[in-house]
Amino acid sequence: MSTKDEILIVGGGLNGPALALALAQAGFAVTVIDALEIDPRENPDFDGRSYALALGSQRLLDGIGLWDRLAGDAQPMLDIKVTDGHAGHGPSPFFMHFDHREIEEGPMGYMVEDRHLRRALLDKMRETDGVTLLNGKSVTGQSTSATGVSLTLDDGSQISGAIVIGCDGRSSGTAQRAGIKRTGWDYGQTSLVCSISHELPHNGVAHQFFMPSGPLAILPLTGNRSSIVWSETTGLAHEINALDDDGYLAALQPRFGDFLGEISLAGKRFTYPLGLTLANAMIADRLALVGDAAHGVHPIAGQGLNAGLRDVAALAETLADAKRRGEDPASPLVLARYQQWRRFDTASMALATDTFNRLFSNDNPLLRLGRDIGMGLINAAPALRRGFIREAAGLSGDLPRLMRGRPL
Repeated sequence: MSTKDEILIVGGGLNGPALALALAQAGFAVTVIDALEIDPRENPDFDGRSYALALGSQRLLDGIGLWDRLAGDAQPMLDIKVTDGHAGHGPSPFFMHFDHREIEEGPMGYMVEDRHLRRALLDKMRETDGVTLLNGKSVTGQSTSATGVSLTLDDGSQISGAIVIGCDGRSSGTAQRAGIKRTGWDYGQTSLVCSISHELPHNGVAHQFFMPSGPLAILPLTGNRSSIVWSETTGLAHEINALDDDGYLAALQPRFGDFLGEISLAGKRFTYPLGLTLANAMIADRLALVGDAAHGVHPIAGQGLNAGLRDVAALAETLADAKRRGEDPASPLVLARYQQWRRFDTASMALATDTFNRLFSNDNPLLRLGRDIGMGLINAAPALRRGFIREAAGLSGDLPRLMRGRPL
C-alpha cells in the first residue's frame, strides 16, 4: 500500500476523526489509521463514557456537519452546582452556582454519550470525500524526509504523506517514535464511570461534589438519567468496582445523596486510571500532536475532550490558512504557529486541574475552610461568576474560527 495523501492521522478515537473531517473541508486528503477494528468502534457498549461538550466544542461539531446527527441525543447543561463535603454528611453550606442565563449564548454546553458521538463520526467519515479510514492497522515505524513522512504498518505495508498527526492517546507511539518525551505523574486515583437512572428529573443541572478522596460529577443525560464520573483512591475504586451491582449502588448512594430520588444502574460500569501527562513538545519535523497525545489531564473540570477539540480547531485553521497562502502546511514555521497557539493554554489547563485536584482531594481542615470561603466569595461576585461560566462554556481565550461558529 502506498499513497500520496497529504495528511496522515494516527488514532481513530474522537479527536482524529474530528480533525479529519475539518481538514477534508479545507481541501486536504486525509487518511486515518486506527489500531482498532471497526466492529468494536460501532458497538454501543464499547465505551461507557459521556462527554460534557462546552458550547465552543458544540459549535465545532456543528461546523464539521455533525451536530444535526447528535442534537436529538444531546442534553443541554443549563446550570452547574459545585460544592464540598463528606460522603453521607451532605454538602457544605458554601457553594458555587453557575446559571446559563448569565450569558447570552444559551446553554453552557451539552452532554453527549460516547456511543452517539463515535457513531456520528464514523458515519460522517464514510460519507466524506477525501477521508480514508484504515481500521485494524497499527503503526510500527515512521520516518521523515525533506519531502514527506512515511509510516510502516504492522502488516509490512507503507503509507506516505506530507505530515503525520498523532491523535493516539496518552501513550502516543507517534510522539515516542519522534523522540518527544513526556512529563507527568499518577494521582493514585481511579475514575469509576457509569450511567444511572433516577426517579426525579435533573432539570439539566450538572453537579460537582468534592470529597476527600476525589470529586464526584453527576452530569445530566437525556431522560431521567445521569452520567457518573466518580474519583476514588485506586485501591478503594478497585474494591468498589469488584462489587455486584447492588453493592456498587450501596457504595455510591451516600456519596450521591437522595436529591434525585431512587437510583439504579443504566448500563455497564467502567474504570479509568487518573494521572497527568504532558508531551514536552506538541510538534516535531512534519509532525503535530493533538488531544491526549499532547496533554492528558484529570477530569475534575471535564475539559479533556474540549481541550482536544480546541487543538483540532486550531490545527485545522493553521493548516488551512497556510494552504490558502501557498505555504507548505508541514513547514516548521507553520507547525510552530500551532504550538504557540495551544501551548500556553494546555499548560495552564494542566496546572489548573492539577491544583484543583490537590486542593480539593484531601480533608485538611484549613484547606477545606479556605476553599469553601473561596467558593462562597466567587458565588457572591457576579463578574467573577460570569467569567467562570464563560470559561466552562469554552467561550474565553483566543478561539479558533470553528469554535466561534465561523467556517474554517
